[in-house]
Amino acid sequence: MAKEETKRREKKNIIALTGAAALLAVAVNFAISTIYNRNKNRKKKEVLGSNVRINLSASEILKFADRIIAKSKQVQDAVASVPLDKVTYANAILPLAALEAQQFPLIQSCVFPKLVSIYEDVRKASAEAERRIDAHISSCSKREDIYRVIKAFKARGDWMSSEVKQFTQHLIRDFERNGVNLTLTKREELQRLRTQIDELSLQYIRNLDGDKSFLLFSEMELVGLPSEFLKSLDKAENGKFKIVLRSNHVSPVLELCKVGSSRKAVAVAYGRRCEINLSVLQNLIQLRHKLARLLGYANYADYAIDLRMANSSAKVFEFLENISGSLTELASRELSLLKEMKKKEEGEFSFGIEDLPYYVKKARDQQFDLDFGIVKKYFPINLALSGIFKIYQDLFGLRFEEVTDAYVWHQDVQLISIFDLSSSELLGYFYLDIYAREGKYGHTCVVALQNGSLIQNARQIPVVLLISQLQKEVDGRPRLLRFSELVNLFHEFCHVVHHICNRAPFARFSGLRLDPDFVEIPSLVLENWCYESRSLKLISGFHEDITKPIDDEICRSLKKWRFSFSALKLKQEILYCLYDQIIHSTENVDINELFKHLHPKIMLGLPMLEGTNPASCFPRTAIGYQATCYSRIWSEVFAADIFSMKFSDDIFNQHTGMHFRNKVLAPGGAKDPLEILSDFLGREPSIQAFVKCREDSV
Repeated sequence: MAKEETKRREKKNIIALTGAAALLAVAVNFAISTIYNRNKNRKKKEVLGSNVRINLSASEILKFADRIIAKSKQVQDAVASVPLDKVTYANAILPLAALEAQQFPLIQSCVFPKLVSIYEDVRKASAEAERRIDAHISSCSKREDIYRVIKAFKARGDWMSSEVKQFTQHLIRDFERNGVNLTLTKREELQRLRTQIDELSLQYIRNLDGDKSFLLFSEMELVGLPSEFLKSLDKAENGKFKIVLRSNHVSPVLELCKVGSSRKAVAVAYGRRCEINLSVLQNLIQLRHKLARLLGYANYADYAIDLRMANSSAKVFEFLENISGSLTELASRELSLLKEMKKKEEGEFSFGIEDLPYYVKKARDQQFDLDFGIVKKYFPINLALSGIFKIYQDLFGLRFEEVTDAYVWHQDVQLISIFDLSSSELLGYFYLDIYAREGKYGHTCVVALQNGSLIQNARQIPVVLLISQLQKEVDGRPRLLRFSELVNLFHEFCHVVHHICNRAPFARFSGLRLDPDFVEIPSLVLENWCYESRSLKLISGFHEDITKPIDDEICRSLKKWRFSFSALKLKQEILYCLYDQIIHSTENVDINELFKHLHPKIMLGLPMLEGTNPASCFPRTAIGYQATCYSRIWSEVFAADIFSMKFSDDIFNQHTGMHFRNKVLAPGGAKDPLEILSDFLGREPSIQAFVKCREDSV
């Protein structure tokens, strides 16, 4: 056994095979192998081309952060000292570009341990390092002396390339959005506004998080809910069940409870939480408009959207209204069916918006004989992951190879190098840290650790991390992925590949530093592979016999189920997006009356649920997504157009895959997103495919 183990370790594990037999070999040799039983005492090696520091101690992290800040200040002071009549690319722009490229992996070395370290002191030190570095970056973004130097370079018009011009314009834009071009008095006012906005945003969220309200129901009032769910609920002294007004309690009641009065009671209570937030949001909106005007914008929506693919609030309104209008006929048919279902089950009670989750789920369950408990038995985690790797390799002309002797922060972590299949060029690395452990960040996400760049003919390769919290084994057997988890992994892995394949010359436009309206589009395109029979068979195998892939009938049902009864729910999402856009583009709006007015107009006559105050418990308008809630639908529309036109006829067409890699993934943020998509499609994007795929599901 010892000899076999030594031979196996010495042999490099390459994933570049094709065919079903090859996939099985990958599953056995790569994913189910002794990756997790390594000799802890063997000598580790540095990773060629990566400047990311792994396993820094708590004290090392803080010292490292201070050195990063000192070096940054040194470079920025040197740029600031350049006489304005002697400014050149070499003494003004190049040092800042090189600093960004060199320092990003070092900053991430200090910051990412808070997400993954098993040591509490390391996580705390990482959070403190992030605070110090963020404070330094914030102060640098307001340096008027550096701004003047960059403006002087721009005035010369001595552009070496379009990328240099774009980089310079982005530097100037960032300074000006921080108010550096304003008078001292206005800059001070801008800072006061931002402080007030931050405080109110946090207050809004704290009010929601601090809400402890609940409702009490008897068992008869909760008929339809699973016994396991009821057992998990606390009980009051009178024996009734406590339904806490949190999504993990509210969603099951709205989707599963057969008692209409109970659903309505929960929906009303959930929709009227934190009434104090109405005034908080009203004040927030006013402050945001003041901030936007101070920076030269007519309203906050124009300020928020100005640098995005959508470009203007007017364009967002047009987009949302076009989508909503295109869905009206389909949504009307859905509503008629749901009303009929309610009439049969509950009699002549009118259909309300609170009934939507319950009857949509009921309609889908009746239409599709899909047992997701059975579906997940076809997706053992190791086999599914190997299949995902194979699809991405084959489609985009890549080769993955595990780096077996690299430093990692936990024995479950893998480091995998990515090569171009035809040239064998090393494109980058990704760390895979997907198994659950205490203290780790709880959501599936991708974290850039090192951005690619090409400065003075020296290429820096990208490095990226995929995090999740999935159980590795259950009762000694590989964990089975829920279908939603499979889709999520497939989606996030496209971000990994996008990061690695991005060839933008400046680190600022590399990795995933992309237009927020664009960054999700490639991953949403690739989600389609999770609903196609040919690809599902490559990433599936029955847990008791992995040579048996998922059957065709389940694949067909999953594809139809995906968009069934989705038009009404999409209209509901559009309602919130329009609401968000109106309050951030118009002043002195009654935020509660506005929702009452919009609701029946968008939702085919269904009124807002009486007694609710949606603006008091809609956190996306308060923090993070204000005036940009539309972006998810925007990305889905463009993704549907790309898949329909380029991939739907042959999802494994390698020519199309390479075209996508070179035209869509490679440019990064160095090229206008609309130009990228139009170039790939051969025309301007359209909404038709997005609407049609929902019509086809009926």
